[in-house]
Amino acid sequence: MNQESRVLKFLYNTFLGRLVLKLITFPIFSKLIGFFLCTKFSKIFIKRFVLKNNIHLEDYEEVNYKSFNDFFSRQIKVEKRKIAKSKNSFISPCDGLLSIYEIKKGLVVPIKQSFYSVSSLLQDEDLAQEFQEGYALVFRLCVNHYHRYCYIDDGYHSSPTFIKGRLHTVRPIALENVAVFSENSREYTLLETDHFGNIIQIEIGALCVGKIKNYYKEYSFKKGEEKGMFLFGGSTIVLLVKKEQVRFLPKYIKDEEIFVKMGEKIGEKL
Repeated sequence: MNQESRVLKFLYNTFLGRLVLKLITFPIFSKLIGFFLCTKFSKIFIKRFVLKNNIHLEDYEEVNYKSFNDFFSRQIKVEKRKIAKSKNSFISPCDGLLSIYEIKKGLVVPIKQSFYSVSSLLQDEDLAQEFQEGYALVFRLCVNHYHRYCYIDDGYHSSPTFIKGRLHTVRPIALENVAVFSENSREYTLLETDHFGNIIQIEIGALCVGKIKNYYKEYSFKKGEEKGMFLFGGSTIVLLVKKEQVRFLPKYIKDEEIFVKMGEKIGEKL
């Protein structure tokens, strides 16, 4: 067991660890970490992070990073993330490990050993009801993944809705004891898309992230256009899709997480 795993076991599986966890999950702790990671002093962590997570810097635009968060939200080269442009292609909004679930009776979003209803994600029972019999797509971003995300179609949206929460890690060990999506801060946007009906995109922060950076309020967007980014930490994106809108490609309908890239075709218009 590596040091990181031992720390997580201590935090989530011991009485003293849970007391420590109560302290470090207060928003002020996350803000302090976030502030430090935006300073020039945090650059000392970049080299070790790259080596530890086997990150291929040649895939990214060459810049002089001003801080660790500047590096973490680095911009990938355009040719490394090609967008499936066909209007009938349903694409991934981000890099991540994808799981697809059919929405049935509210308890529809399992992440490892935990389950979350659409209504608890949105804190809006009426809006959640509109997506019954549809699909929840869960994209789990690891620290080595690209942490910017895009719009999956052309369309329009009004201002996102922010739900304040207590921040917890999204690593699997944490999911044994913590209802991640009911605890984490999150932001969702109702996307009125041109080809796939109304879709909800939810960005979910994790421990020491607390920073979901969406660029626009009311906005007319284009497919593949950058929607926002996460700052440091593991994070998750959930898409809610209504029934009879999309046919997902068979290779993504599996009882395991499948790695996908931003812009990759994962389904098609019905």
